[in-house]
Amino acid sequence: MIKDTGIHMKGGVITELDYDFCTVRTRVPAGNLTPAQLRGLADIADAYGKGYIHVTTRQTVEIPHVDPARLEVLARDLASNNTPIGSEKDEIVNVVCCPGNERCKYANIDTITLARELDARLFGREMPVKIRISLSGCPNACTSPMLNEIGIIGIREPIRTAGLCTGCGTCMEYCREDAIRIRNGISVLDTERCMKCGNCLISCPFGTLKTKGRQYLVTVGGRRGRHPKVGRKLAVLDDDTTVIEIVEKIVQWVYRRAWSGRLLSDQLDDIRFDAFRDEVLAGLEKQKEDGPGISA
Repeated sequence: MIKDTGIHMKGGVITELDYDFCTVRTRVPAGNLTPAQLRGLADIADAYGKGYIHVTTRQTVEIPHVDPARLEVLARDLASNNTPIGSEKDEIVNVVCCPGNERCKYANIDTITLARELDARLFGREMPVKIRISLSGCPNACTSPMLNEIGIIGIREPIRTAGLCTGCGTCMEYCREDAIRIRNGISVLDTERCMKCGNCLISCPFGTLKTKGRQYLVTVGGRRGRHPKVGRKLAVLDDDTTVIEIVEKIVQWVYRRAWSGRLLSDQLDDIRFDAFRDEVLAGLEKQKEDGPGISA
């Protein structure tokens, strides 16, 4: 008889179609693994699984076909490898991010450092609903942040200084949204079309385009699945410290107000998202006045 240690109830332990076996999902903050961790996972998969590893859509890895009787010792080996059992139930699950400005030429923010910090603070926290957090370094949104319960997108808003633009048209050619036109020898931005991706800032050969700096667009209540829904805009934040503070406020709000059995996206109005957004923005207004802060 298997001793009931509670390990089988962890979110990262998933019963397979053949319920005599389970798949074990690991925790991989920001989707990054060291070569040593990869070698360790390979050895663990050989020892406990079916000889292969499955890479998930949420940047974790799974060891399929594990005997539940071996979960306790498997959990110890995974912890020793710094790839502990992950999360998948009504919890805060693996935090996903793109490479960010460490490697990607389009990225506006350091997604990896921020994702790791959010993981360290929030991963595995029990919630009334599943909370997925995804970060993308730019509006290309490779990690689909707007289709997660909490999404973070790096943006840079272009600012044109009168009298400096030469009207060369380079920014117009680089803009993917057809948001820039050359009129009377200067570039004119259609703010309704602009995605704030920052491509025009990179393209300007004379460096005359300026920016408010790297910012973070935070969305709430997105979802994937059979009925996908884009999350609602909460705020545009000016620094990562404020982002962490706001995400923690979102988590606390959901924990206190949301109901189990319904996706967060289906109950935003019932738990008064608009009132929460107003409360968050009002509470941070002083930070905006003093320096780093928010934009509505």
